[in-house]
Amino acid sequence: MKPNMRNALALIPILALALVTGVSQAGPRARDLGVPFDGQPGPLNAITDVVGVTVGQVTLIEDLDGGKKVRTGVTAILPRGRDSLNLHAFAGWFALNGAGELTGTTWVEESGELEGPVLLTNTHSVGVVHDAAIAWRVRQGDPDPTGYWWSNDVVGETWDGYLNDINGFHVRAADVDQALEKATTGPVEEGSVGAGTGTICYEFKCGIGTASRRVAIDGREHIVGVLVQANHGLRDTLRIAGVPIGQQLREHRVYSQDNEAASESGSIIIVIATDAPLLPHQLKRLARRAALGLARMGSTSDNGSGDIFIAFSTANAAPLRGAPLSLAEFMSNSELDAVFRATVQATEEAIVNAMVAAKDMQGTEGHYALALPHADLAALLEHYGRLIK
Repeated sequence: MKPNMRNALALIPILALALVTGVSQAGPRARDLGVPFDGQPGPLNAITDVVGVTVGQVTLIEDLDGGKKVRTGVTAILPRGRDSLNLHAFAGWFALNGAGELTGTTWVEESGELEGPVLLTNTHSVGVVHDAAIAWRVRQGDPDPTGYWWSNDVVGETWDGYLNDINGFHVRAADVDQALEKATTGPVEEGSVGAGTGTICYEFKCGIGTASRRVAIDGREHIVGVLVQANHGLRDTLRIAGVPIGQQLREHRVYSQDNEAASESGSIIIVIATDAPLLPHQLKRLARRAALGLARMGSTSDNGSGDIFIAFSTANAAPLRGAPLSLAEFMSNSELDAVFRATVQATEEAIVNAMVAAKDMQGTEGHYALALPHADLAALLEHYGRLIK
């Protein structure tokens, strides 16, 4: 008989501090383990392969009195880096299942533009992150291009309350400031960091993941980059590279160990960036395609899952500078197939990267989540003839 998740901790040897707390260390990514993926990644295989996109993260890990533990954080994505404050980006969004929150999307839908950063955190910290982001923007000096102090920031969330003392409200305005200030180009830290510090997917420890794809259209190369805050899925449905991993690795399941009828009640926020010139309605179509990457992993997006996606384009900077009349460049709808495929591929890989980068984590009130075991993953892929050596 397999041990129950609530008493299995006693069967695990005492772990080193970094392992127990889940402090992230640079390590292998999914491709390094031999996981096969379709498509050609960009140089960093990250959302920051899209020129101008910056990412900043603050990770909050602290052990409190009474068994409470802080395992949460903030992730900030700026479409145009600092220029995001005064230069919008065409955008579109889609809710595959809406048991979650992505603020500001009413205006994204209405205007077709993303007016600033996208921030991610835990469910009960959306308010403080939203307010802090506005205050940070005001402190930068100038009003927006219309001359008004207008800000309707986009803040997404997933519920990390199994590992994190979510009702302790540990995210502060200073954490938001730091995430925004430290946002940079280059490699993006993955796993149990930022808004993914306390998240779980497919009943393994999970977190932040990213990936990118190159696409060639009419002789021009474009990049599609994806970043996920992954906190979704049940073990039995998990598939990686088409292999039914979840049906083989059945121990230490967080939610369904004693409840085979458990529903997928977590969430995933997916942020898609591209430098391809797309109009808002085309970006909405792009956002929908993230659902297919999620489906490749075995997710069924059940009733309690908040699966919400947003896509933006860094192209068309000149037409978005506020002139009364501008001309925008855009791709023909008939040329979008390559961009759709890239989105599906990068979404799938970003989720697997989040799982591979995550470490075992002990959380609040004795709860814990084990990370996807790398050796077992490689062995199963090899068994099914899917391992890349």
